Amino acid sequence: MLDLRPVFFNVGLLLAALSLAMLVPALLELADGQDDWLVFLLSALLTLFFAVSMILATGMAAEKSLRVRQAFLMTTLSWVLLAAFAALPFAFSRVALSPVDAYFEAMSGLTTTGATVLSGLETMPRGLLLWRAMLQWFGGVGIIVVGLAILPFLQVGGMQLFRAESSEKLEKVLPRAAQVASATMTIYLVFTLSCIAAYWAAGMSFFDAVCHGMTTVATGGYANYDASIGAFRSPLIEYICILFMILGGITFSLYILAARGRVSVLWRDTQVRMFLTLIALAALTIGFWRYSTSDLGLHDALRDSLFSTVSVITSSGYASEDFGAWGGFPMIVFFILLFVGGCTGSTSGGVKVFRFAILFSTMRRQLFHLTHPHGVYTATFNGVPVPPNVVAAVLGFFFLYGLTVFAVACGLGLMGLDFVTAVSGAASAVGNVGPGLGERIGPAGNFGDLPDGAKALLSFAMLLGRLELFTVLVILTPEFWRA
Repeated sequence: MLDLRPVFFNVGLLLAALSLAMLVPALLELADGQDDWLVFLLSALLTLFFAVSMILATGMAAEKSLRVRQAFLMTTLSWVLLAAFAALPFAFSRVALSPVDAYFEAMSGLTTTGATVLSGLETMPRGLLLWRAMLQWFGGVGIIVVGLAILPFLQVGGMQLFRAESSEKLEKVLPRAAQVASATMTIYLVFTLSCIAAYWAAGMSFFDAVCHGMTTVATGGYANYDASIGAFRSPLIEYICILFMILGGITFSLYILAARGRVSVLWRDTQVRMFLTLIALAALTIGFWRYSTSDLGLHDALRDSLFSTVSVITSSGYASEDFGAWGGFPMIVFFILLFVGGCTGSTSGGVKVFRFAILFSTMRRQLFHLTHPHGVYTATFNGVPVPPNVVAAVLGFFFLYGLTVFAVACGLGLMGLDFVTAVSGAASAVGNVGPGLGERIGPAGNFGDLPDGAKALLSFAMLLGRLELFTVLVILTPEFWRA
């Protein structure tokens, strides 16, 4: 029988950390003279009560290491329960969101999706805006840990290759897992503080700089204004945002190696080169297309297209302009980019670039065999042969990813959503991108007027995408619960 004690013990620790984090917006609300400080305080106490209860009920479970099935369950249960308790301030503050809306907003934050049901953000209490930003910041560092440690261990979607490819390099400079986690957190914090300082120097208020700094590095996209980054009307702020979105979309283990003197790994890595190449090609293509079909200057057209391209491919979801109004060709490109995502071990969502790299290498191998039936050609990644089981896992992930987007889109369609809203909403939720396409949920809209059933389905889709599908779906199978 599956021993649940280590699972609940670790989830209890995470809930305890979440309860302490709620005190920060509580203090801000108190300083602003807002009554919602009491909502955050009571939410923190309630969360802490459940956390301590789970920890005490599991006894000495902390001494037991997690096995594979326990790790699957702990990872999924953590995101589900953290989102439930993180939703309490949204439900009981003066914005008074419904339970479905509150859970949607919290899940979107923790999964760094950035889809929102809120409008009139400029009038929201500062404590609530800070809480949204903090959720995305915690979710960003959380998914880095999951991507670097848990998913490779669980061999989800070909991640065992990433484990073998990166962990050996890391173990040479940082032999202990705790040191790797500490180094990752340090780099994440340095990026965040640097982004905050850059935004502040570029003209943002200190509060806006803090909130946007946390959500930019987390590639989350929660903003303090309905117009997102476009509200600032500052090319300098947009370029800062572009830089840190790209940094958040690159594998954090490479930063650890670079900080230890191996800077060359950043441009030698197949993922990074492919990631930056896709950004450049898409941004230049859309930029020159916009320049030739509008009255924009070349610089403005390229800047807008670069910002939107980086925002979509890193699954950030920020908007400087409503790219849904740019015409059919850009929408097709952005729809494709919804599926790509950033690098593995980053804060980005999507399929991940390394899977496309493996798929491309496998395609080349197949073409080679068709023209040279007796030749020997092996699919490679970063110069290392890719084992057949990894190729099979990646292909299985692609199939399941497409099937999931199709199923979610069909579900949204059954609830009365139009084709563009249903398909782009499904793709953006599973890819953790945030806004979809079209007038309803595009960059200029939000998810607030969708049916409750649609928001519940999208919340589940965000969880599926953030934990790479298999991690969640495997615990829904009867075989998982059998001894």
